[in-house]
Amino acid sequence: MEEANQSVVSEFIFRGLCDSREFQKFLLLPFSALYLMTVLGNLFVVLLIIADSHLHSPMYFLLANLSFVDFCLSSVTTPKLTTDFLKDNKTISFGGCMSQILCVHVFAGGEMVLLVTMAYDRYVAICKPLHYSSIMNRQKCIWLVLTSWIIGFVHATSQLAMILYLPFCGPRIVDSFFCDIPLVIKLACMDTHTLRLLINADSAVLATTCFILLLISYTYILVTVCLHSKDGASKALSTCTSHITVVVLFFVPCIFIYLWPPSISWVDKFLAVFYTVITPLLNPAIYTLRNKEIKNAIKRLTS
Repeated sequence: MEEANQSVVSEFIFRGLCDSREFQKFLLLPFSALYLMTVLGNLFVVLLIIADSHLHSPMYFLLANLSFVDFCLSSVTTPKLTTDFLKDNKTISFGGCMSQILCVHVFAGGEMVLLVTMAYDRYVAICKPLHYSSIMNRQKCIWLVLTSWIIGFVHATSQLAMILYLPFCGPRIVDSFFCDIPLVIKLACMDTHTLRLLINADSAVLATTCFILLLISYTYILVTVCLHSKDGASKALSTCTSHITVVVLFFVPCIFIYLWPPSISWVDKFLAVFYTVITPLLNPAIYTLRNKEIKNAIKRLTS
């Protein structure tokens, strides 16, 4: 009985994105290129904002932190994914699996809160422009970013604590390319129905709270500007389109993965790729392509 209560699985095996060995080799180059672009794109945004004094404002301070979080989130899963394309036996140690779960939820939870902080920054800038510099001062910005990291860490540790000591003694094949709770918990040698409900509730509280705050913020921005400007709607949308796009790209996969998990394997994998590989790549592109100040900073840097 004592042995039955212990985790006897020392490693897990990833099934990967597909079963075809040839197709996996074909995917190696595209995913390596995607990760390289993600790293270069996000780190470039961070370094550009640090180097250019014209970008030393709350909005760009938050954007630099978002780019850093995206770089970290992608780095937890994508390097392992690309190297596994060359392997027949895609294994990860039990400790490595738990570490992946912890890191993914730290960065994803932190990013949710950071997106809310960015929405709050835009709300103050558009709805209370005369008080912007006093409300969004440097000290407050630092505390808001620290809060996002703390909430992300508390969320991740609470999730990990619920699965860390589960008995894993039977199947050890994870039908994905990285360890995540909805898939790993299926491998536990016990009935996890109640535990799944608790884990989903934990994720739902954070995701739903953040999403509602984002919805309220951007709705209030749009309504406020419409009341004070003839073409307020277009101006508000022009200002916030980048933020709203990033919010949609980030939250939609999260909703399907954690709050409304699909039962189709390829859908799970597509959403996981989108959430951990594609979105961190798109975020710097979305902000830089639509941002005149970033473009001007690039020109100053290259001139």
